[in-house]
Amino acid sequence: MAKKSPLSHLDARDRPQMVDVGAKAVTSRVAVAEAIVVFPKALAALIQGGEINSKKGPVFQAAILAGIMGAKKTADLIPLCHPLSLDDCKVKIEAKAPGKDGSALVHVRCTAKTNARTGVEMEALTGATVAALTLYDMGKAVTHGILIRDVRLLSKTGGKSDYRAP
Repeated sequence: MAKKSPLSHLDARDRPQMVDVGAKAVTSRVAVAEAIVVFPKALAALIQGGEINSKKGPVFQAAILAGIMGAKKTADLIPLCHPLSLDDCKVKIEAKAPGKDGSALVHVRCTAKTNARTGVEMEALTGATVAALTLYDMGKAVTHGILIRDVRLLSKTGGKSDYRAP
């Protein structure tokens, strides 16, 4: 008999599988994820009033919309994710003041909510990541030195267990 994998998305023969959530209770679930985007000096200098206005439009506002759209498309991007109907999805972008080297940290936070049998961690993570990638896309005309880092789950509630990042 094959040993059961500790990974829920693998069956007893280590083949990919979608997790059966049919017997789980529907509960209210919330997940919050973040990504940090480092804007080099040349791009950080363009931030005025918490926004960068470009020929493509307001950069942070475009990234917020992209993050929400990305969260809604998570099941299309991650093969074994269950398609979820999001009750709410919010993306917030906050630029910190430039540091001594002139670079700025831009915090992207995505909060996803649903009432479902499975959690919304992947939707929150996807939303934060797509928003960060949009910041890169819109900023690369100034510099390709943009760094996306520290994409992580900050918290999740609902379901079998809650989580809060240390």
